Amino acid sequence: MRVVASASAEQLIEESGGRLYVWPKKARCCGGLTTLACSSRLPAGRAFRHAGATDRVEVRVPVDLARLPDEIHLEVRGFRRRVEAYWNGCAWVV
Repeated sequence: MRVVASASAEQLIEESGGRLYVWPKKARCCGGLTTLACSSRLPAGRAFRHAGATDRVEVRVPVDLARLPDEIHLEVRGFRRRVEAYWNGCAWVV
């Protein structure tokens, strides 16, 4: 999986340890739309594996994730400056 990260996303991830955990999250509304959640901390009770990296950061996904996207995009968004992830440029997972 190719990791495409903005410089600000790489910097924010590096400041939090250099590793980003990304997993699909199914919404309870909107017909069960699946989006991506991410954190610099390992979510409790879940196992993750290496999926890709840049020179500065590593991306991990759940071990039971059957299919990886061709690429994952990482951007910094919001007033509180959080990293958001997009599979193949999309905000949702098909």
